[in-house]
Amino acid sequence: MARPQETFNKKELEKKRLQKRKEKEQRREERKANAKEGSSLEDMMAYVDENGNITSTPPDPTKKKAIKTEDIVIGSSNFGSVNQSTGAVRTGKVTFFNTSKGFGFIKDSANGESIFVHSNGLMVPIKENDTVSFETERGFKGLNAIKVKVVK
Repeated sequence: MARPQETFNKKELEKKRLQKRKEKEQRREERKANAKEGSSLEDMMAYVDENGNITSTPPDPTKKKAIKTEDIVIGSSNFGSVNQSTGAVRTGKVTFFNTSKGFGFIKDSANGESIFVHSNGLMVPIKENDTVSFETERGFKGLNAIKVKVVK
């Protein structure tokens, strides 16, 4: 005797699929009925107030602030302390230097600050624990040591 092709589980799954399809069609019809066909552009606009909140009213032109394009900082800036003078000769001790990768760090003897040094900024080869004199320049991520010389 042959078994029926459709089992109880298959019938239940088919009923669930049909039910989901009907519910989806009903939601689509409700959206079409409740849609605002003739809404204007002004009704769809949203504005941001001075606190960053979204509102439906346009901003007050009397509260408008003028911003200079020079004041806008793009990217990160690491300024550190304000009294750093770039270009002045400093002294410090090499705390780390990797000769194979060509970079390291110098600890400034005046304020204990760690300053990045690259092999391109060296006047003579250096190694760890050397006392060096150097100048600094502002790099993308902070101060870089340049014109590095070993002090004897």
